[in-house]
Amino acid sequence: MRRLRRLADWVGGALFLALFLTFLVQIAARFGFHRPLAWTDELAVILYVWVILWAAAFMVPEREHVVFDLVWNRAGPGGRRIMRLAGHLMIGGLALVAIPANWDYVRFMAREGTPVLGLPFMWVFLPLVILLVAIVLRSLRGMADCVRGRDDPPSLTGTSS
Repeated sequence: MRRLRRLADWVGGALFLALFLTFLVQIAARFGFHRPLAWTDELAVILYVWVILWAAAFMVPEREHVVFDLVWNRAGPGGRRIMRLAGHLMIGGLALVAIPANWDYVRFMAREGTPVLGLPFMWVFLPLVILLVAIVLRSLRGMADCVRGRDDPPSLTGTSS
């Protein structure tokens, strides 16, 4: 598991580095040489989508996702377990239901290419399916941990009940 996390971090870092370098080329071409490059705009958008969805799928731990924890902080361990189980069931279930339609769309978009680079749109939209699969797997793991009574994520505010 540790190697997979490290690999995910490296891929995320490489995607971000590619985005940053594309951005630098874009700035140099536009402002240094007064010759904007259309491919840098397109590549930057594609890489931005990949960076955000890749990080959400593999790099950001559950405890760092945005949550509304007012009720969570007031609940006891049993209430937190029920809320956590219900949350994982809802989020994971919705992601599971969304996978087939999203995969069909991504496969369908393989016919079309991006305007400048000609990259099949399948590769542009693929990280959404990857994110959905990761959400399902993360939710399954969270439900299993919840049923076993472990891995109660800490409060985001640092308070305890």
